[in-house]
Amino acid sequence: MLEIAVVTVLLFVALLAGSVWIGLSLFATGYLLLSIFKPNIPMEIFSSGVIWGSMIPTPLLSLPLFILMSEVLVAAGLGRSLFSGLAPWLGRLPGGLLHVNVVGSTLFAAVSGSSAATTAIVGKVSLPELQKRGYDRRLAMGSLAGAGTLGFLIPPSIIMIIYGVVAEQSILELFIAGVVPGLTLALLYMGYIALHQAVTGTQPSHDRPDWGDRLRGMRDIGPVAALIVTIIGSLYLGFASVTELAAIGGLGAVLISIVMGRFSIPTMIRAGRRAVRTSAMIGLIIVGAALLNSAFGFLGIPKAIAAEIASFGLSPFALIVVLLAFYALLGMFLDGTSIIVMTLPITLPLITNAGYDPIWFGIFVVVAVEISQITPPIGFNLFVIQSQTGEGIGKIARAALPFFVLLLAFALLLAIFPGIALWLPGTLR
Repeated sequence: MLEIAVVTVLLFVALLAGSVWIGLSLFATGYLLLSIFKPNIPMEIFSSGVIWGSMIPTPLLSLPLFILMSEVLVAAGLGRSLFSGLAPWLGRLPGGLLHVNVVGSTLFAAVSGSSAATTAIVGKVSLPELQKRGYDRRLAMGSLAGAGTLGFLIPPSIIMIIYGVVAEQSILELFIAGVVPGLTLALLYMGYIALHQAVTGTQPSHDRPDWGDRLRGMRDIGPVAALIVTIIGSLYLGFASVTELAAIGGLGAVLISIVMGRFSIPTMIRAGRRAVRTSAMIGLIIVGAALLNSAFGFLGIPKAIAAEIASFGLSPFALIVVLLAFYALLGMFLDGTSIIVMTLPITLPLITNAGYDPIWFGIFVVVAVEISQITPPIGFNLFVIQSQTGEGIGKIARAALPFFVLLLAFALLLAIFPGIALWLPGTLR
């Protein structure tokens, strides 16, 4: 088994080092492992079956539709509307306009499902505005890096869709389970920002907005808030399936762009092209990971790892701590989609045998993937902020460190109090 593990790591690392796409690297690693250690398997038939099986689950239809919804809203200039709409309401709070990073990310997360997109859109507007107003640059970058991870946790979430398909769990329940943890994490971020500013006394003064400014702000964020309420409300009340909601969300995004006066055919074409590229990238990763996981199954790797971990006699909580460290380590080198589709066939049986709910584990894994988004050297949120600020990755990572610690603490809090994730979906059962 050690020989197989060494060959797997060497193959995958060599392919990534050669600038091969992650999806193709996963596919090639799985194919070569089977060729080396199980050459008697009819590869052509096996590969085609795996590819077809990984792409036909109906819930995957919602993935490109939610991505399209996000891209249309980006094209409609949602970032600037969020800042101008939220600033009059948040400027007087302890921490001031830094809370726009958190609240803006929370709102955009509810219509995007992507951590990197959330960070990019909110940061494009908020970072220059916060710097112009004299806010602590380090805290501005760190809060954006942390808050951007909410794009994975608050529904609709691309990562949750992938988890639901791979783990064969209800995506509807996963979406609902993510609401309370997502809002709780946002409040933790806001609490830290308020405490930091109160202790350091670095919050700059501002003009005091009146109720006219606040009402004008509601006009900017009102359409997006209505779309969010429609999606979350329909999810909870069961008015539509996840795929139907994705289609409604896409239509709602187009209507919002029309209402805001930012609709144009060229803009929609660009949004569609970006959505196709993103969907194709995720699809390739799913296909590659499906073959690699099947190779692991034929080679008996999941059972061997499960037996080895079981021999340690870990308590359920100790197992969670080990898995959290494992996911944080993987996050230093892989993106969230790859982490989930590669590890779930191994980790999910361990968790269910330890007595944890698969829906709860889905939220836990999403939080672990969020941690990977701000973990150097491959933390995608760090790279997004670097592209916007020109700062070094090391400096941005240090700025994000308090929010990294908050995420770790929140993951452990989920393990101690699983009801944080399971209470809301439990009301539907």
